Amino acid sequence: MRKLTLLLVVVTLCIGAASGEQVTVPQSARQALIEMFFSKTPGTFMKHLPAATREALEKSGAMTVLQQYSTLTSQLESQGKGVQTFETGSVLLATENPSTGDKVEITVENDSLQGDQDNIEVSFMTYKNGQPLRPPVMSQVIFSMKTESGIWKLNEITVTIRIPLANPNLLKSIIEGMKAHSAAGAQIQPQVQSQAQTQTQTFGSDPLVVAAMRNILTAEVTYASAYPSVGFTCTLSDLDGFGGGEPNEHQAMLINSGLASGKKNGYVFALSGCTGTPAMSFRLTATPNGNSYGRRAFCADQTGMIRYSADGAGTTCISAGTPLQ
Repeated sequence: MRKLTLLLVVVTLCIGAASGEQVTVPQSARQALIEMFFSKTPGTFMKHLPAATREALEKSGAMTVLQQYSTLTSQLESQGKGVQTFETGSVLLATENPSTGDKVEITVENDSLQGDQDNIEVSFMTYKNGQPLRPPVMSQVIFSMKTESGIWKLNEITVTIRIPLANPNLLKSIIEGMKAHSAAGAQIQPQVQSQAQTQTQTFGSDPLVVAAMRNILTAEVTYASAYPSVGFTCTLSDLDGFGGGEPNEHQAMLINSGLASGKKNGYVFALSGCTGTPAMSFRLTATPNGNSYGRRAFCADQTGMIRYSADGAGTTCISAGTPLQ
C-alpha cells in the first residue's frame, strides 16, 4: 500500500512537470529570515513580522522608518561590500569589502525545527587578511521563527553576550583606556576641587546654580574614570542617579534626576563638545530659563574652571566668559 501511494505521488509530479505546471515548494524558516533582512524587494521586512507587531507599528507611525531594513542588501552593496546569502549549509551570510579584504560571516550554529516553530542560532566571525579575529565581546543570536497564516514570521530574538575575561584584546583595551583616563582624571580632579573652594563670588540664585555646575563637573570626572572607553558624556541622563540595578554608562547614578533633566533652579543645563572616542573634552552651560534680564549665564569645561557672562547667553560665556573669583 505504501509503495502504491509513493508511486502515485511520483506520477503526479511527473505529469505536472510534463504539462509545464510548477510545483510550489513551501518556503523554509531560513529562507524567510534571509528574505526578511536581505531581499531587495520593498516590504519583505514587514511581511515576516507577526500581525500584532505590524498593527502596533502602524498605529505608532514607525512603519515607514522600519521599511529601510527591506533594502539592507542594497545599502551594503552601495558601500562596495559584496553580500552572499546561503539557503543551506553552515554559512548563512558572507560579506566582503574588496578594497580592504575584510570579511564577515554569519554562521548557523544550530537549526532546530519543531512543527510550526524553528529556532535558528547564529554566530558572527570577522576575518582580516584571511585570518579570523577573536573579538573582545562575542555574541550569539537565536531567531525564533513561527508560522502564521502559512508564512514564517520572526516571533522572538534572543541575544547572548559572552565576554572572555582572559581575551588579550579585551585586556589591552581596558589597560590602555584606564591609563589614558587616569592621567586625565589626575589633572582634572584637583582643578575641579580647587574651583569649588575658590569660586565664592555669586549673586541672587547663583549659589545654587554654581553648586549644580560643580556637581556635574565632578560627575563627569567620575564618569570618565569609570567608563574609559566612552570618556566624558554629553548626555546628562547618562549621569542620572535614578533607577535600580548596577550603575552603567547610560545611568551612572552620579547626580539626582532633577539635575539630570537639565532644568533646575530656573536654569537650563546643557552638555556639548564631546568629540572623539573616547571623548576627552566637554562643555557645560547653565543659562536662565526664560527672561535673562539681570541674570548671568555660566559655563565650564573639562578644566573645571567656571566662568560667567552678564548678558545671560551661554555662547558669550564660552567665548569671553569671566572666571568666578
